[in-house]
Amino acid sequence: MKILIVSDSHGLTSELTQIRERHSDVDLMIHCGDSELQAGDESIKGYTVVRGNCDFHAGFPEDVIEEAGGLRIFVTHGHRYSVKSSLMNLSYRAREAGADIVCFGHSHCLGAEVVNNTLFINPGSIRLPRGRNEKTYVILETKEKDIILEVYDLANGEIPELAQKFSLAKTL
Repeated sequence: MKILIVSDSHGLTSELTQIRERHSDVDLMIHCGDSELQAGDESIKGYTVVRGNCDFHAGFPEDVIEEAGGLRIFVTHGHRYSVKSSLMNLSYRAREAGADIVCFGHSHCLGAEVVNNTLFINPGSIRLPRGRNEKTYVILETKEKDIILEVYDLANGEIPELAQKFSLAKTL
């Protein structure tokens, strides 16, 4: 199972199409909000998209729960959970949702960590990254009992030194 996760594209369109075409082998594509596009826009076709604080058009849900590869994935932008300050509020919501994985954006900062056996992933931003120069998105792949997280730069492809492997207590 391969899942593509992107966030905070802030109006980019051809780049979202390029990412979708570059990774046509993924099973699920997630956009964690602030696309600044309308729900019917062709460039986000095929993506599961949530509403961010800069998404003023109706049509996107605030949060989404996806089931994929035996995992429960909670998707949100993060602004409603104050993720720029702490993951505490989001971790409470993830526990309520029974999430194995949480995908969020808002801070534009690439990061991944396990909190209380839940994997939290922020793919960074493909428009305005913070804390690094690369315009990042991630691909999560489940392999046996492990989750492999690969990080990609929009312009230069995979950044192998940022790949990580996580193991959750749940058997995949």
